[in-house]
Amino acid sequence: MSKRIIGLTGGIATGKSTVANYLASAYNLPILDADIYARDAVSVGSPILSAIAQRYGAQILLADGNLNRQKLGEIIFARPDERNWIENLIHPYVGDRFLKAIAESSAPTLVLVIPLLFEVEMNNLVTEIWVVRCSESQQMQRLIQRNHLSQEQAEARIKSQMSIAEKAARANVVLDNSSTLENLLKQVDTALEKVSPK
Repeated sequence: MSKRIIGLTGGIATGKSTVANYLASAYNLPILDADIYARDAVSVGSPILSAIAQRYGAQILLADGNLNRQKLGEIIFARPDERNWIENLIHPYVGDRFLKAIAESSAPTLVLVIPLLFEVEMNNLVTEIWVVRCSESQQMQRLIQRNHLSQEQAEARIKSQMSIAEKAARANVVLDNSSTLENLLKQVDTALEKVSPK
């Protein structure tokens, strides 16, 4: 039997983690997370972190040798060319980790959480695409609160991604996270019951 591989995506701060956590706790589904693989890619001693330090200097590292994510964020959200350079380093590593995990898993259904699913063209890894959306004002508010950002910083992060409308238009399932948590989880239950064609 072929695997059902759900690609879970959406905009920043729209509720992807909420949906992933629910699928893991309520349905016991394995969750593979691009952000975790991306963090592994820049772990202390990794060739990717060395390349980043070489490009930006010691200021990009914290005292313990870890990547200074805040500093890197300031660079890549202000300069798209630098963001592309970083993404071209990290995304092939993340893609390889996904392929390996999918091949090794015996679970009939897997959930791949990939915030930049369309932007980095990883949709070929999945059999269906779920997009979590909410209103832009809610997204902005949640992002400012969660990441302690200014309005300008939050806007830069939202604008760096494909628009939610465009993602929703390319999805098999659109989950609307603009009302209650209960409402969102009901939509997840419904989506999981029906297998969407690619």
